[in-house]
Amino acid sequence: MCFSAEASFAGGAIITFIGIASLRKASKTSQLPFASIPLIFGVQQISEGFVWLSLQSPHPTPGLTLPSIIFLLTALVIWPTMLPFSVLRMEESEKKRRMLKFMLGAGIITSLYYGAGLVIVNVTPMISEHHIRYANDFPTRLSLPVFGLYIIATLTPFFVSGVKRMSLMGIFMMVSCLITGVVYTEYLTSVWCFFAALTSCVVYWILSESALTVGAGHLPLIKKPDSVHNWRHWRG
Repeated sequence: MCFSAEASFAGGAIITFIGIASLRKASKTSQLPFASIPLIFGVQQISEGFVWLSLQSPHPTPGLTLPSIIFLLTALVIWPTMLPFSVLRMEESEKKRRMLKFMLGAGIITSLYYGAGLVIVNVTPMISEHHIRYANDFPTRLSLPVFGLYIIATLTPFFVSGVKRMSLMGIFMMVSCLITGVVYTEYLTSVWCFFAALTSCVVYWILSESALTVGAGHLPLIKKPDSVHNWRHWRG
């Protein structure tokens, strides 16, 4: 989370706990990538807690540190591919799967772009207005198109999915993106991840409902008492 080290560590611990609970709720192998989303969010937020400590130290390390690299790799490289992939794995409709594969392609392109950028360009985390800003030298002419691909990969899959409640998660993430984009434009990478981490509860909810559905689908058939069967046989 982007407001203080304490908030990052506390929030990261809570989200990690939700992540472990979500993994335990997964009833199918295909649900595991989706169930791991809160756990990854938790690690991401804890890593930014260490970024706070590094920047607030008497002799802060210039440039990227290991915690900031972990945070940025998660935000810019892992999520654009992980989110559409996790939704695709749970989808059963072939028509929707084709659309999700397109979004996964957009995510892979985005991940490759940001991954290469983190190696080539300068990225400097700094504290500004009680938030962490990741100043960077990414090409400005490509920033808007790539951000568009990022949105396609990380938001639209939830609205395409046929899984129950998945659209609610998409709405939650879209609203959080709009709020951070308008109010915290310069801190979008950090602040949006804070709001998006709140969707961990929705992930747990979706998996809980799925587990109930699977459980209900395997209830044994209720057999009629033998006395009723014999009575009908006698009448016939």
